[in-house]
Amino acid sequence: MKKAYLFGGAAVVAVGVGLTAGLLLREDGGPFAPCRDNVIAGGGGTIGGDFTLVSETGETVTSDDVIDGPTLIYFGYTFCPDVCPYDAARNAEVVDLLDARGYDVTPVFVTIDPARDTPEVLAEYTDYLHPDMLGLTGSAEQVDAAARAYRAYYGRGPDVGEDGYLMNHSVFSYLVLPEHGFVEFYRGAPGVAGEGIESDAMAESMECYLSRA
Repeated sequence: MKKAYLFGGAAVVAVGVGLTAGLLLREDGGPFAPCRDNVIAGGGGTIGGDFTLVSETGETVTSDDVIDGPTLIYFGYTFCPDVCPYDAARNAEVVDLLDARGYDVTPVFVTIDPARDTPEVLAEYTDYLHPDMLGLTGSAEQVDAAARAYRAYYGRGPDVGEDGYLMNHSVFSYLVLPEHGFVEFYRGAPGVAGEGIESDAMAESMECYLSRA
């Protein structure tokens, strides 16, 4: 069952597609070559890397603690009015589709709004979306370091309502495997931030990687 928060208010501005798309130079070949939908040239650089954040239980965790199996990482925030809940719910559905096929994938939600997204707030949010979803926050510096490692764009957006604000951010989900690191990214759910990828197609693509890992 797809679960999602439906928030009122103005739509979040999701940007940074071109920013991320210009940073990865991927080589052909290797075990995952038949799986790759996003072959991007230009810019150089890598995606992924070490990070230290705070889990929704209040514990400090490293990337090694979090990525101890196939992991699907998304950068968003709980006050997001539309894009994040749809993307996170789509990711939760993908995880369930893969579980039915015998693959265990952990969905991870990293906030880009640590000022409001405390561990307690994240725990309530992720528990609603999926029992296995892990919420991560941290200091502004820790969050920024994690986002930079994954080339995830974010920044404060317009003020809305009393003492409220939106965040601008990219809408990619990153498939990371312990022995291989980052292997693929997926665009957001369709219909909210433009053209995106449905859960069935995303699960099919991820299964290709998981079966070859």
